[in-house]
Amino acid sequence: MRELPQELLLPPGLVPDVAPAVPATPRDAATVMLLRDGDAGVEVFLQRRVLGMAFAGGMTVFPGGGVDPRDADASVAWAGPPPEWWAERFACSPELARALVCAAVRETFEESGVLLAGPSADSAVADTAPFTAARAALVARELSLAGFLADRGLVLRADLLRPWANWVTPPEEPRRYDTRFFVAVLPGGQRADGWTTEASDAVWQTPAQALADWRDGRRMLMPPTWVALSELAGFRGVADVLVAERVVDKIIPKVVRDGDEVRVVLP
Repeated sequence: MRELPQELLLPPGLVPDVAPAVPATPRDAATVMLLRDGDAGVEVFLQRRVLGMAFAGGMTVFPGGGVDPRDADASVAWAGPPPEWWAERFACSPELARALVCAAVRETFEESGVLLAGPSADSAVADTAPFTAARAALVARELSLAGFLADRGLVLRADLLRPWANWVTPPEEPRRYDTRFFVAVLPGGQRADGWTTEASDAVWQTPAQALADWRDGRRMLMPPTWVALSELAGFRGVADVLVAERVVDKIIPKVVRDGDEVRVVLP
């Protein structure tokens, strides 16, 4: 685990001056680091969250969000490592593991238009344009991932994902998430877009470029995002990322105050 730099501060207002007497129960969530090979090496898809959002407004993040109860639907057509395999990697129940993988696929599609599914267990859709209406219905919670995939005869491709990390929001924060991080490679023929009301812009960048933007004040990063980008910066290509050996431990940072500045330290 990389040490966090002293200048990596939490945005004002994220942590209340007085910690809750009883810490909030973290909500299960999934986030996906979507990757592709570029001329300068590995590139990752990043979105800047809209200012004023209740959580991490203005911060640059990967696509992701909270688990929907319907993500646990066992009727989803599934290809790749079974929920039991994911449960072992994320130290959770198979039922939660299934929901986390489904949430990762659903949120990636909702927020970037990239769909980690295909008509068979060894293929992925090459053009998601025909699913625009379904994407909007998923965002509006008018449609479940299981219903969408079944209607279109699609198979969820769990084998296109890899487990990466598990971060839990510090207990001092009022909104807490138990977030599992995944990596996935952009399927051939698909493109990631910025069509989401939660993001003000979206861009592909090398991890080094994103970190340089942070150092120069052009981006704000949360500690988990900074660590993930720093780790990805050490890989030459997406093939190397996919075969990287990862031990996923639950990381719960601690909030520290230094005058008006608030930062986190890692355990």
